[in-house]
Order: sequence, then structure tokens, then C-alpha cells
Amino acid sequence: MALGSVDEFKARLAGGGARGNLFQCTLANPRGGLGVDLDIDFSSFMCEAAQLPASTIGVINIPFRGRQLKVAGDRVFDVWTVTVINDTEFKIRNSMETWMNAISNHADAGGTQNPELYFADLKVDQFDRDESIIKTYNFRDAFPTEVSAIDLSYGDTDTIERFTVTFQYQYWTSNTTDA
Repeated sequence: MALGSVDEFKARLAGGGARGNLFQCTLANPRGGLGVDLDIDFSSFMCEAAQLPASTIGVINIPFRGRQLKVAGDRVFDVWTVTVINDTEFKIRNSMETWMNAISNHADAGGTQNPELYFADLKVDQFDRDESIIKTYNFRDAFPTEVSAIDLSYGDTDTIERFTVTFQYQYWTSNTTDA
């Protein structure tokens, strides 16, 4: 294969390439409400970082005469984590803590028994430089499983608190796949 020229490379890099800082997350309240009062517009603005999801198809090894035949196994979906800028009212953190407490409360480990009540569909959109959506991932039947610690320190000056929220979900779909 020939190395090609810079001009050929530029011609193939249509739109200047996708930019990792042009995105928006849409967090949603659980379907059953559960006392969660998440301001969706506010949370979209305060989500500072996220990922486009990974996807892995497992492998099943079948032994045959000293060799391993590899066949496709089940698809596995990794967790989805967002980083949130904390405000002085702790709006998003309080909502995530309330959501998690509705699933498994602190006092007696009780909580809602119907998963349909604590599931929500979440999404992340990637934008082009002209602000058009070039890729959307929808996380189906998601729920938070971890709200990270916020470190406090006298030495932290000129910083705003951040924390991460980790979500589990059943599967994802995108605007460019059939699923």
C-alpha cells in the first residue's frame, strides 16, 4: 500500500474529523419517578465527560483434536460512566442518590422490586462542528450503580467539584445500527 500524500489524507478526513468535545448527554428520570427530580436540561449542561459505548462479543472456545475452534458468544455491554460538574445545590448528585436509594435504601436494603420503575433510557449525542448530530447512542433500561466520592481538601483552590455516575444498562442502540 502506498503511503499517500498529505493532500490525500486531508481529502479523506471529511469534516475535519469527529471532535471529542462536541457532545451532549441526556440523563432522564426513572420511569416510576421514585421521588427523583432530575432537571434534564440542567443535567445535560453539567455532564462534563462521557464515552461512546464499548461493545464486546464474547468468544466460546470449543476444543477439537488439540485445537480451539472459536465461535461467537454473547454480546457484553460495558458500564457507562458520566462525569458531572457539581453545583452548590447538589441537584444532580441528590437526584442520583435518591434514585439509588429507591433501588436499595440505606436503612434496611429494601427498595422497589419492579425494575421497570427504576429503569430509564439515557443517551449521548455527538455533534459535528456545525452542531448537527452525527451519532447518537441510546442506553436502554439504564440505572445508576455508583456515585463516586467527592474529595474535599483545604488544598483544592480554584477548582469546582466533580463526581462520576456509573450506569448499568441492558443494551444500547445507535442511529446508525439496526438494533
